[in-house]
Amino acid sequence: MTEIKQENDSNEWKGFLKKRWNMLFYWIMAAVVALIGGILVFLWFVGDAQSINMVPVTLGQWTMGHMLTFILHLIFWEIVFIGIPLAIAAIVGWFWWKKIPEEERKGYHFFDKPSRAQNGGGGISFLFFIAFCIKVYVDGNWNLAIASWTLNYVVDSMVTILMWSAIIFGIPAIVIGLIWLGRQMKREM
Repeated sequence: MTEIKQENDSNEWKGFLKKRWNMLFYWIMAAVVALIGGILVFLWFVGDAQSINMVPVTLGQWTMGHMLTFILHLIFWEIVFIGIPLAIAAIVGWFWWKKIPEEERKGYHFFDKPSRAQNGGGGISFLFFIAFCIKVYVDGNWNLAIASWTLNYVVDSMVTILMWSAIIFGIPAIVIGLIWLGRQMKREM
C-alpha cells in the first residue's frame, strides 16, 4: 500500500516538474543567489563592523555588549538585503502558484500527510542565552572583556540560570500537575 502511495507521489512530482521545469530553474537560481548574497552580506558586515570600531578586531576583547550589538546589526542587514527580497520572491511564487489552473493544483498532493518532525528545542537555547545576558548584565560584567571571565564564573552562571529556570518554570508546572492530578482523582471516585 505504501509502495503504491510513494509511486503516486513520485509520479506527481515528475508530472509537475515536466510541466513547470522553468519555474524550478528560477527557484533554484533564487536559492543560490540568496545563499551567496547572505554570505557576501555577512562578510561585508564583519569587515565594516571592525573598520568603524563597532567591535574590537581581537575576539578576546569582545564584551557581551559588543556581541549583542554585532548580532542585532547583522540580523538587521541580512533582513534588509536578503530577507526582504526573499519575501518578495515568496509572494511572487504564491501568485505564480495561484495562476496555475485550480483543477491542476488539486491534482497535486505534495504535502497531504502531516509532518512527524520531532526536532525542536531551539527556543530553550534562545531562552538560556537571554537569561545568560541578563545574568552578565546584573553581575556588572556587561562591558568586561569575555576573555577575562573565568571558567568558574561561566559555570556558576549556568548553574544559577538552570536553578532560576527550574524555579520559574518548575513550580508552576508542579502546581498545574497537582491540580490536574487532583481533578483526575476526583473523576475516578
